[in-house]
Amino acid sequence: MSEKLEQSTFLITLALVTVVFGLLMMPFWAPLLWAVIIAVLFHPMQVWLEGRWGRRPNLTAMTTLVACMVLVVLPILFLFGSFLQQALAVYQQIESGEIQPGNYVERVRQAFPAVQDLLERFDIDVNSLRENAAQAAVVASQFLARNALAFGQGTFGFVLQVALMLYVAFFLLRDGRVLIDQLIHALPLGDERERLLFQKFAEVARATVKGNLLVAIVQGMLGGLIFWILGLPAPLLWGVVMTVLSLIPAVGAGLVWLPAAIYLYAIGSWVSATVLIAYGVLIIGLADNVLRPILVGRDTKLPDWMVLLSTLGGIVMVGISGFVVGPLIAVLFVAFWQIFSREFNHATSIPLEASPPED
Repeated sequence: MSEKLEQSTFLITLALVTVVFGLLMMPFWAPLLWAVIIAVLFHPMQVWLEGRWGRRPNLTAMTTLVACMVLVVLPILFLFGSFLQQALAVYQQIESGEIQPGNYVERVRQAFPAVQDLLERFDIDVNSLRENAAQAAVVASQFLARNALAFGQGTFGFVLQVALMLYVAFFLLRDGRVLIDQLIHALPLGDERERLLFQKFAEVARATVKGNLLVAIVQGMLGGLIFWILGLPAPLLWGVVMTVLSLIPAVGAGLVWLPAAIYLYAIGSWVSATVLIAYGVLIIGLADNVLRPILVGRDTKLPDWMVLLSTLGGIVMVGISGFVVGPLIAVLFVAFWQIFSREFNHATSIPLEASPPED
């Protein structure tokens, strides 16, 4: 009885200490998350360096981290700074009246009377739509301006978080395998199950970042390029917006380039509009279908509907990092139920992506 009481008391205390430690780390969850992702994503490079230089953990971890900074961190910081500059410029143009979003809706209405008739059939007031579009543009530009100002005022905090991310990533790169072995030994889930779960976590982290993020960057770059070639305003701003939208499956960059093409048709730029639509469908759209299978592979891919819902849910729950967190939670959910189905119900595990029905 005494031994059971001591064991129960210890387990309760262990749970409480773990919860308190989690709350203690809560302000740093974003740097810690991205430190883990960096360690997982660049682990193959560290293994390659160890194969050439031998077992020199400090040197290989530092070299891998420097490569990450040069290839990923610094370009993203430069792009983000340029994006904020253009966002502020657009906000100033809207505030001064140089850009009037309501006029764009009015030109589309005048150019396509059938659209107005269709909207009226659904009891949609075009004037209200024009006013809402103008208000939405003002609110969006004010949001960007406020965040740009907050970013400028909180530069020290942002730099501190980036430094913390890189600092933790160094130790995860250096000691990650030892830490995983210790977790497998400590967690009471069964070593085989734990290795499977860690493997799924690593696979989905790599797939999400390499697939979703790189494909989104490519689509944003292609979209910004065609905007620049066609002489459309703020190509860098809209390229970054297309990058962010491309993180959401089934939505993508079409929310930017398609309305832009419709507006070009409305003002009589038929050639530019046709080029933009053809480029959007054939180049930007197909980039996802060509690059994603190469970068990700189909063995770790969730069903499309689950990718969409988990990505949107992750973004709502934790912000922009949710495009990684959402699919990770979804694949761990599926993996746990696969293990339960296989080991407790003696059933065949359900694949992550259902096979198409036979004809």
